[in-house]
Amino acid sequence: MTDLVTERAGVPVLVAGEDGPKIAGPQDALDVIGAAFSRADVVAVPVSRFDERFFALRTGVAGEILQKFVNYRLRLVVVGDISAWTGVSTALRDLVRESNRGDQVWFVTDLGELDARLAS
Repeated sequence: MTDLVTERAGVPVLVAGEDGPKIAGPQDALDVIGAAFSRADVVAVPVSRFDERFFALRTGVAGEILQKFVNYRLRLVVVGDISAWTGVSTALRDLVRESNRGDQVWFVTDLGELDARLAS
């Protein structure tokens, strides 16, 4: 599946394809932001697109990537099962919990959950 801009719950969302390049740092985030800029308010990225270092918070990769989305006022949604990482990282569990309380970055299990969050 390639990247596709679609309307979900009345919100334009760039749904990134599973087969796209890995997002491993700030430049990769900017590439995704560029693809969404002025076409979408939300970017939904499958877990498989993120480099493993994204989920190891001590590397700083997640912070750099998330900051790019915040700077460009574009919501990021990480879509998929991250239990393998949250099961071993209290810091990541805390990040997910706090992010999901806000409106800028969400972690959801599937696009149905994203639709429900956007609709509420």
